[in-house]
Amino acid sequence: MRVIVHCGVVAALLLSMALAAPQGDHEGHDHGPHTAEHHHHLHHGEDEPHPQHEGQHNQMLSQPNADFAFTLYKKLSALPQFQSKNIFFSPLSISMALSMLALGAKGDTFSQLYQALGYAEMTPETVNEAYEHIFHMLGHNQEHMQLDASNAVAVMEEAKVIDKFLEDAKHYYESEAISVDFSKPDVAVQEINKYIAKNTNNTINDMVKEVNPATVMMLINCIYFRGEWMEYFDLEETKKGDFQVDVNTKASVDMMQNNGFYEFYEDKENFTTVLRLPYKGSASMIIVMPDEGKMKEVEDSICRHHLKHWMHAMESSNLIVHMPKYSISGKFSLKDTLESMGVVSAFSHTADFTGMTDQKVRVSEVEHKAVLNVDEKGTEAAAATTVEIVLMSAPVQPKTLKIDRPFLVFITDYNTKSILFMGKILNPAAE
Repeated sequence: MRVIVHCGVVAALLLSMALAAPQGDHEGHDHGPHTAEHHHHLHHGEDEPHPQHEGQHNQMLSQPNADFAFTLYKKLSALPQFQSKNIFFSPLSISMALSMLALGAKGDTFSQLYQALGYAEMTPETVNEAYEHIFHMLGHNQEHMQLDASNAVAVMEEAKVIDKFLEDAKHYYESEAISVDFSKPDVAVQEINKYIAKNTNNTINDMVKEVNPATVMMLINCIYFRGEWMEYFDLEETKKGDFQVDVNTKASVDMMQNNGFYEFYEDKENFTTVLRLPYKGSASMIIVMPDEGKMKEVEDSICRHHLKHWMHAMESSNLIVHMPKYSISGKFSLKDTLESMGVVSAFSHTADFTGMTDQKVRVSEVEHKAVLNVDEKGTEAAAATTVEIVLMSAPVQPKTLKIDRPFLVFITDYNTKSILFMGKILNPAAE
């Protein structure tokens, strides 16, 4: 379903942009010199209003994160395995996880991460403080909307992790450190999946299938969103309908229907129809539907400037909206994609994570999973990103070899370079 594919991605992207954009009247917060209690300066009670935030901080990551999202989408959608499949992911989750990884990176490893993320012209302090503000805007859920993000550093007990890395991860990314025994892969998988399930309201239960026994650390990011439509779709109006997958294929779907005033825009120049479906609270879903046969053209050209233009150009119109009720998910191994975006050193033996640990480590894998459920009442979406960090010179894990069939045997002498004994064993139980 190519249209649904694109809508899902843009909805996730909008979430990314909205989080980095000004929220309400959050402005005027001024940073003084950092103190030992600096990381507490934005905390407030659950029922208290948000403290005043400096608008500049809130918008700082909006453009680079949006550019990263579109670049990543184009890379993923170009992969052969996704040519005829849905794509759904959380660019913010991936950006957060990689930004937290960058806390411990140095040299080319650091610069490549920042270049790919779009932060090359920004200082680490600026980026990290911007994320700090984003995290302080999350978790203060409204009555009809929930938006949470969580981070964790899963650490092998024997790992030599630098305290400052853990402190900065906690300070800027509200990360918790959890002890995981990666030498017992089955146990590690269970513990990590338990953390992810808990922080995605059990929408992602089996994110990690296996871990490398040489893993010393794993960075985990989770994002969970639940929003109710401003106007529910009428359950009684949901009926079976056709969805045109391509020129030759139709799919039967549950088609929801609602009548009301919605912000809407037809961009004839870019062959696109745009619709905003607001949730109760501060979020919206943006539907971007290319004209028939124009999906590829729109995919190839779309960028944050289009989204900005559409948001400004939309006007309220009385519409009868028909939209599929659907659930999709996507899982991605991002190693090759990130390498194609210039993040090479982190995965190689030139990796420099000396800001994270005294041990020589590299990233072995970056995995991402996202789910999206859309029905008459609203939307539930969740995503998780894991960054697996392994020892470079990890000992080779023993293989299992069973001598359970006939074999030859030799006893040799090194000094005389002689075969002292040899034979063939057909039945070890026989005399």
